[in-house]
Amino acid sequence: MKYSFLFFFNSVLLGFGLAMDAFSVSVADGLNEPEMRKFRMNLIAGMYSFCQFLMPLIGWICVRTIAIKFTLFQKFIPYIALGLLLYIGIGMILEAAKKTQKQNERNNLSFKRLVVQGIATSIDALSVGFATSEYTLVMALVSSVIIAAITFILCVSGLVLGRKIGTKFAGRAGIAGGMILIGIGIEIFIRGVFCL
Repeated sequence: MKYSFLFFFNSVLLGFGLAMDAFSVSVADGLNEPEMRKFRMNLIAGMYSFCQFLMPLIGWICVRTIAIKFTLFQKFIPYIALGLLLYIGIGMILEAAKKTQKQNERNNLSFKRLVVQGIATSIDALSVGFATSEYTLVMALVSSVIIAAITFILCVSGLVLGRKIGTKFAGRAGIAGGMILIGIGIEIFIRGVFCL
């Protein structure tokens, strides 16, 4: 395959498709932390973008080297994403419930939780390696950069949106954020298991 309009168009479409889960989680993060500063927003969006950059490349490498083993692993992707997002979402709901007793405390997103969310929202991007298996390494890198750039822009937008909504619903924002994460996990699971 050569660089063409279709290559860039497909990469942009992949970027938007893959970034939707990260966008939704970003809204939840913004809801949970409505006073988030710009540096922190860039850090969060950067983590999601990095994961969305890395996963398609890992998938591409797996398809080119160990395709049979990767096919076996792909069956577990919906279960892994569901488990990670349930864990984070339930944790957010429990912390938000505790926070209602301590109104002034904020439930800030820890680095560990950010990494887990980044992996959970991008793990389905591993399967993009099948769609890009005919790409050269450089083309796979370019496609991953496009996906990461779109993810970054959408995640910053999601964080801004979540912050604006979160300041209006500060007491219930953590619960809403946790429910969003659980919903995303269930959606990834259903889409992955039932191939919808």
